[in-house]
Amino acid sequence: MAKDTPVQNTPDHVAIIMDGNGRWAQSRGRPRLFGHHAGARRVKEIVRTCKDLDIGYLTIYAFSTENWKRTQSEVAGLMTLFRQYIKREAKALKEEGVCVRFIGDRMRLDKKLQGLMNELEEVTKGNTVVNLTIAINYGGRDEVARATQQLAQDVADGKLDPKTVNEDTLSSYLDTHVLPDPDLVIRTSGEARISNFLLWQSAYSEYEFVDTLWPDLSKEEFTKVISKFGERNRRFGAVSA
Repeated sequence: MAKDTPVQNTPDHVAIIMDGNGRWAQSRGRPRLFGHHAGARRVKEIVRTCKDLDIGYLTIYAFSTENWKRTQSEVAGLMTLFRQYIKREAKALKEEGVCVRFIGDRMRLDKKLQGLMNELEEVTKGNTVVNLTIAINYGGRDEVARATQQLAQDVADGKLDPKTVNEDTLSSYLDTHVLPDPDLVIRTSGEARISNFLLWQSAYSEYEFVDTLWPDLSKEEFTKVISKFGERNRRFGAVSA
């Protein structure tokens, strides 16, 4: 397939709250996990579209710290899906130049999944075409709390002067410390809330809430959202001349 022409003023970093998998499945009389599998397939297409549009960073919200409240069967199914996804897609991600990172608290995840995550990060760490960050057992408040704990420990150990702590200092302790802040955050399924996603990093992000359920978000619709971003005037608190 020919490479698409990048849209004007393309965001460097797009973050997506992938919502609507369960409703997509239920509307078809299928179990919720059927929707999650469809959503995983959609990820593959959107990653490739980011490559076509010269979007360097894509962060996706796969499993939140609050998602443990779902039924045991759905949580178990999601964990199995994550393992399957990594095993199935690792070779293609490496060959297509995708660098994969995971953010979130890994300690609650099972050891096998943690191992697969570590392996995928290792084999793709030299890639630069698209930086794909997958948030698993991630919550914005939890991330800030963990970062603050580590910062406080470094102050207590004499490694850090509290008088020097500023916004950049805290940012360096976040899971996303190697990533630029997202320019655009997209949420699918018609819900208009941020659900504890990248709270610190999205302070000046543009937001786009679309009605489409995640498994139905086509390459064409995604590209239209990116094009709309190019029309926005981002002032970052300043006043236009």
